[in-house]
This record gives sequence, structure tokens and C-alpha cells, in this order.
Amino acid sequence: MKQILQNLKSGETELTEIPTPKVKAGHLLIKTQASILSAGTERMLVEFGKANYINKARQQPDKVREVVNKVKTDGIIPTMNAVKTKLDQPLTLGYSNAGVVLEVGEGVQGYKVGDRVISNGSHAEVVNVPKNLCAKIPDSVSYDAAAFTVIGAIGLQGVRLIQPTLGEKFVVMGLGLIGLLTVQILKAQGCEVLATDFDQDRLELAKKFGAETVDLASGEDPLALANKFSTGDGVDGVLITASTSSNEPVHQAAQMCRKRGRIVLIGVVGLELSRNDFYEKELSFQVSCSYGPGRYDSNYEEKGQDYPLGFVRWTEQRNFEAILNLISNGKLDISALITHRFPIKEAIEAYELLGESKKAMGIVLQYPQYNIDTKNEDQHTIKINPQYKAGSMNTKKAVVGFIGAGNFTNQVLLPIVKNTNTTLKTIASSGGVNGVHVGKKYNFENTTTEAQVIINDEDINTIFITTQHNTHAKLTQAAIEAGKHVFVEKPLGLTYEDLETISKTKLRENQLLMVGFNRRFAPHTQKIKELLRNEVEPKTFIMTVNAGEVPHDHWIQDPLVGGGRIIGEACHFIDLLRYLTGSEITGFQATKLGENANVQITEDKVSITLSFADGSHGTIHYFANGSKSYPKERLEVFCGGKVLALNNFKSLEGYGWKNFKKMKLTSQDKGHKAEVEAFINSVNNQETAPIPLEEIFEISKISVDIAYALKGK
Repeated sequence: MKQILQNLKSGETELTEIPTPKVKAGHLLIKTQASILSAGTERMLVEFGKANYINKARQQPDKVREVVNKVKTDGIIPTMNAVKTKLDQPLTLGYSNAGVVLEVGEGVQGYKVGDRVISNGSHAEVVNVPKNLCAKIPDSVSYDAAAFTVIGAIGLQGVRLIQPTLGEKFVVMGLGLIGLLTVQILKAQGCEVLATDFDQDRLELAKKFGAETVDLASGEDPLALANKFSTGDGVDGVLITASTSSNEPVHQAAQMCRKRGRIVLIGVVGLELSRNDFYEKELSFQVSCSYGPGRYDSNYEEKGQDYPLGFVRWTEQRNFEAILNLISNGKLDISALITHRFPIKEAIEAYELLGESKKAMGIVLQYPQYNIDTKNEDQHTIKINPQYKAGSMNTKKAVVGFIGAGNFTNQVLLPIVKNTNTTLKTIASSGGVNGVHVGKKYNFENTTTEAQVIINDEDINTIFITTQHNTHAKLTQAAIEAGKHVFVEKPLGLTYEDLETISKTKLRENQLLMVGFNRRFAPHTQKIKELLRNEVEPKTFIMTVNAGEVPHDHWIQDPLVGGGRIIGEACHFIDLLRYLTGSEITGFQATKLGENANVQITEDKVSITLSFADGSHGTIHYFANGSKSYPKERLEVFCGGKVLALNNFKSLEGYGWKNFKKMKLTSQDKGHKAEVEAFINSVNNQETAPIPLEEIFEISKISVDIAYALKGK
């Protein structure tokens, strides 16, 4: 299928061939019939992409601060590589889509194949959208008109926040698509509207919709006309739908308002507010969030947990339905907003028009017509590197498939794997976009949205699994059963049941299972191991991890998806101490931060004490409440009157050692390169696994034990 992508580094917009996604649970798979190229939002994204690094930084000062902190902790080269990789990732464009349901995901009710629906899907021939971000299209509404629904819902949410009543007077600043739809919504609610803009054509449209206007380009005074419009009383409220870095829109809005007037910001403007503007009139100012309640709430959007209508009358989905009803009832004139139509195959010309003409506004992208009787020819696997030929694989070395094409795969694993003695055949990603991008970058033969394609491929003998944590166990089991060597990123599993299932899946002779416990392979770790080799008395370890905050609603914090940070991340440090002692873990104690109303999650602010069979013990302080400017990882080892101090895998210092003082690297090395190379060498040379299987299961089980104990299970 075809999809529009933008490269944020170069600003180039591309129409790319992407494998069709598989429908997810809780989602609808939709065959797009129309989508709207929003002049304001998408022009801004294209212009940002074409800006140089300095201008990009000026537009995102918060990101610059993050980069500065990362340089302090990780060094300049790793930071620059991370920034370049981030900007190199393709951005999917589009968010207002209409089409027909191809497949209904597990757990979705109220929809069937063939239903006409809108969604916030991107500019793609097939989109996979959560059910709460979709709504059915009335029979009387065309696909072209319905495709404006999501954009209209942005304006509607701003109107809901300003709480208009019949006969009130409002100013709408900025007459892009959202502004013109907002004018019509206010008129439909019986309000009087004064609209301001610089564009004569858009002002004429606002007049057509029943608004009075202010022509800013001709020098008309918006304050004087707003005063006249309100008969000297001040308007009841102002909706700002403009896009500018200036603070003037908010300042003018405050001057236009009556006492206790309301201002709602829907667009993007400068927000250096003046207290004097608001104080005497006791004005209210509010920023509207996208389509409405539920936006950016993963429980609502991804998990499909609706808000009860009696408590939240207007969710984003119900706002979609309200816009569709307004269109169906003739209260919103959509046809007047459409300035151009392009078939999807000419999408690049549409974006060129967007950059050249400020007159372009409502641009409709049209797609091949859906016919229920026509066989769906969308492909879940596509060839992206034509230089490969069937039967060219060298079976004496690792032939690799990757399941997962996210940041870790792109930034960490593949730069290493590509320089080993391997053949990269197929890479899988759930949405298809990352798979195409990463697959082309590292010269894979194919990309797919079906993991089973890789598992079933007889050419592939080695699989890397880097997907979300809750999928690791099932994919690992399937890959082992298919006879593949498996490298699975930590964790191996989230539950005892996961681990038991894998342990009962018998490995064949010389078949390898590896979990990504990379820190045991780091150069400094190897040096510590060497120094401790002749120390006969027990050791004491103190591992301090400044883990950094992860939002409570991030997938890794979800016990059913990420498993939490002990299972998902702290397992690294349990493995590190287990490796350095060379001794089995015999017990543990774990203490977390006390419950407090100001702390949402306490299980990522813990101290874990491990006891080992040789008498050693270690404490892992895993804290998510520290500063980003402080180093992330520090290990101290005490034994026989001597001390070793490892600082963030950049330097190691010895105290009391006869022949060792310091080991320093030019850049941080957490062992990823040595880990991957060891695994590939084991595959190619038919050697034993770099990490003993019993240690993998020991670490994995202890991690689950600790996580359960902290939750009181």
C-alpha cells in the first residue's frame, strides 16, 4: 500500500510503499477513501522538517535542554548519534481520514466489515486505528465531507470549553480550516461571530457562513471593530485559531473581552501573558486539547476504556459523532472549504502546492474506490532490496530476521549486527513504516507486518526479538519451536507462566537462546571480573541506578504490557551482580518508597538486597526520582580491603589494588557490541551460548519474584 511520510531531517515528503498492517486487538483496519491535507498543521510540519539544525533547536527549546543533559551524562558522540537517528525517523502525516472497515479487531463491538467510518488515521491506503478514535459515517455524508470530521472536532472542543449560550458574541481569530469550521459551529449554536484574518478569500467564506469580519491586511482595527460588534460592552469570548509566535493575539483577545470574558486557545501562539490584561476583568484563559476528553489517555485511546456519558458527556469520539451530525443536517458547509482534490498517487504534488500557495486550504486526497466484491490485494510482506536473489543465502552463517524495528533496534543493535558475519533477510514492524525505513537503511531483503513470516522462513536461522515486553515470551516460544536461534531483548517474560512455558520448550542440539543482558559484556565489567577472580572472600556490591522518571501511563509501567521497571529494566543490574559474583542468588529483600499522595508510582524507587551462595551480597538502588544531569549508573565493589568504583560505564577506578589504578574509555560502553558479536559468533561457530541458560532463567525468575513482592503478591 502507499503512505505519505516525511523525513524530519531533510524535510522531504515521500509517497512510500508500505506493507499493509495487521489489525490489532481493539482496533479497526480501515481502507481509506479520503483524507484531508490540513494546510495549517501539515505546512508547519513540512517547514519544520526543511529548517536547519539551528532553527529546529530554536523551535524546540525543551528538547535542547534534554540534549544538553544527555551530553553531560552520555558524552557528545552518543548524544549526536541519538539526535541524528531521531531526526532520520520518518513521520507519518495526516490525521483526518474516512474509509470503510476491512477487519474488526478482537474485542471491538458495534462495527462490522463494510461500515463507513471516520478516524484520525494517517494519509495511507490502509490504516489501523483504535476503536475510540473512529465513528460511523451517516448515509447522507460523502467520504470527502466526512474526512473533515477530526479537524472539525478540534474546533468543536474549543467551542465546548468556551461554553457559548444562545445570543452571545464571540471573536474567532484566524480563518484556516479549523477557524472556518469554528465559525460555523458557533453560528449553529445561535451565537454572533466576528472573524479576523489577513486573507480576503477566507474572510469572504466567513461572511458566507454568517460572520462579520475584520480584514487585517487592509489595516482594519480589530479592537475598534470588536468594540462596535459588542456595542461597547466587550465580547463574551474569543477563540484563537491562529498560528503565530507573537503574543499579540492573546493580548488583543483580552482587550476585546467584557468583564469575566473567556478566551480559549485552539491554535498555537505566543504565551507570554500580561497579568494586567486579565486582572481587572477577571478573564479566564484556557488551552484546548485536540479533539476532546480522552486525547492522549492510553487507557481511552489504546485500551478502549470509554468514559461514562453521565460523567463525561463529550469525549473525543462523541465529538466526532457530533460533527458528523452537523454535516448530515446541513449545519456545516464542507464543500466550500475544499480548494483542491488529488489522487493519492499525486500526493507529492499536493504538498508542493501547499508549500507554494497560501490559497490552498482544504486539500482532499482521494484513494482507489473500495469494492467489497474485489479481492483485497494488499500485501503484508514486501521486497525492499531488489539486489537479493532467491537461494543466495549462505546457510553457514547467521541469516537474520528482526521482529521489532523500534529505536533500540535502529540505534543500538543493527549498527552492530550489520558489521558481523550475517545476512539480514527480513524485518517486521507492526505498522510497517519503521520496518520499511530501518529495512532500507540496513539493506534487509524484505519487510513485513507479520512476525510469523519470519518464524516460518526456512532461510532464516536466527531471530532477534525487540518488541514490547508482553510479546517476548510467545514470540520466543514460537521461534524456538521453529528451530531458530533466538536473541530476545530483556525481559524474557513477564510472569511465572511465561517463564515456565519457555523452559518447557526444548531447545534442539546447538540451538541458542540469548537474553539481552548486555552489561556483563562491557569492557569495565570484564576488567572487574578479572580483578575479582583471585579474591576468595565474599564481596559487597552497591549498584546505584539513576533511572529517570517514566510517566505512569507509559507502556513499560503497565504490568500487562511492559511488566513494570523491575522486570523490564532492573533485571540488567541483577544480572550484572550475578555475573560478577559467579554465584547463585539465594535470597533477596526489596523495599520501595513509602506511599505518598505526590508519588504516583513507588515500584521504580526501590532498594533491592541480594544474597549469594558464596556469602557475597549486593544492594541495587534503583531510583526514578533523581536528576537527569546526574550520572545514570554507578557500581562500587568492596572486598579484601580494596574498592572498585565504576562510573557510568565510562571509567573504572581502583583503590588498594597493587597493579590497577584506573581504566577510562573515550565513550560509554555498556557492552552491546561485545554481547551481539558473542552471540553471532556462537551461532556461526556452533558454540555454546554466551550466557548459560540456567542463569537466564534464574535472573528472569528473581526479577519476577522481586516485582511481585513489591506489589504485595
